[in-house]
Amino acid sequence: MPSNIKSLINDLVIANRILANEDVVDAYGHVSVRHPDDPTRFFLARSLAPEFITAADIMEFTLDGEPVKKGGPAPYLERFIHGGILESRPDVVAVVHAHAEDILPFGLTDGTPLRPVIHSGSFIGANVPTWDIQDNFGDTNLLVTNVAQGQDLAKTLGDNNVALMRGHGFAAAARSLIEVVRMSVYLPRNARALYRARQLGGEVKYLHQGEIDARNRGYSPYSVETWRAWHYWANKAGVGDMVTRPDAPTAVSKKGAKIAKTKAKPAKKAKPAVKAKAKAKGKKK
Repeated sequence: MPSNIKSLINDLVIANRILANEDVVDAYGHVSVRHPDDPTRFFLARSLAPEFITAADIMEFTLDGEPVKKGGPAPYLERFIHGGILESRPDVVAVVHAHAEDILPFGLTDGTPLRPVIHSGSFIGANVPTWDIQDNFGDTNLLVTNVAQGQDLAKTLGDNNVALMRGHGFAAAARSLIEVVRMSVYLPRNARALYRARQLGGEVKYLHQGEIDARNRGYSPYSVETWRAWHYWANKAGVGDMVTRPDAPTAVSKKGAKIAKTKAKPAKKAKPAVKAKAKAKGKKK
């Protein structure tokens, strides 16, 4: 297995464990990442609770949700969410689907839109649409179980970062695994803050578009600040030993980049013991 693929799968395992430990997913929910060498394929775990995912559980799929290797373990029923979004959004690298309870009420009513109200929630974007599977598919079990449903969800998501799924959960899309995990962790927290603000009464003050833009301009998936969160969450989830540092060119902090580029000076070679003894004998003579 190429080293870049091995490293990506390693990060996908970390992403699963973080999302589970941060209560974004439980027995259900999943995260995927696009194949770095073939944009028509993606990696996603087999049908298993994210808390237990290891590298051996990762499967490779085509964008229509078909496993590349036939006869393997059972895949997630809703793998079509990932295929549909990755197919419609070439800019997207990673996708999360989860059922975080704090976001569910916002997909059931149009009285209060789910928009960012806290700085860490800015990355969900100013617009969070709601997809209702009943609109185009009638009465179903609410699960996204085929290509058509996945493509329809992706159409509602559009060029946004998050889409709510009525009575079900959410789908989030981002340019990297770290970004989609961060977004998915803070999405429910933003929802809780908004819900509590509504309980206090008065007008809710959402983040201005300019504030959202300013946050996005200062963001990099491998900046020292973002990496700090990834490392922290991984340690909390018990997989801190799996974390590898990003490449130096992707670092934003000057200090971090300097450290990454610093190379240890080669140690001076010790003189052979035989020569040293011969020299000593010469001196005695």
